[in-house]
Amino acid sequence: MLLRERETPEGTLVSVCDADCLGETYDNGTATLTVSEEFYGGPDAVEAAPEAVVDGLRRAQVANIVGTEAVGVAVDAGLVDEEAVLEFDGTRHAQLLWL
Repeated sequence: MLLRERETPEGTLVSVCDADCLGETYDNGTATLTVSEEFYGGPDAVEAAPEAVVDGLRRAQVANIVGTEAVGVAVDAGLVDEEAVLEFDGTRHAQLLWL
C-alpha cells in the first residue's frame, strides 16, 4: 500500500491506496474516482505495511482510502465502518473524518 501524509491548514491529510490502483480511474455509474499520482503518490508517498497505515490513519484529521487491501485494513482496525465503504468498478473507497 502507498501511504502519504501531509499537513494542511485544517490538519493532517492522509491518502492511502493499494499500489495497483495508482493511476487508475474507477466508475460506479454515479461517480468516478481517479487515483492520481499527484494525490496518492509522489515523492512523499511511502510503501507501508498495515500497521503503518493504521498509525497514519489515526494521526489524520481527514483521509482518503482506495483499494481492497487499504480499505480492509481501515475496516479491520475499526477506523471505517463497513457500511460507509463505496464500490467503484470492483475496488473499494472510503473517507475518514475525525471531528
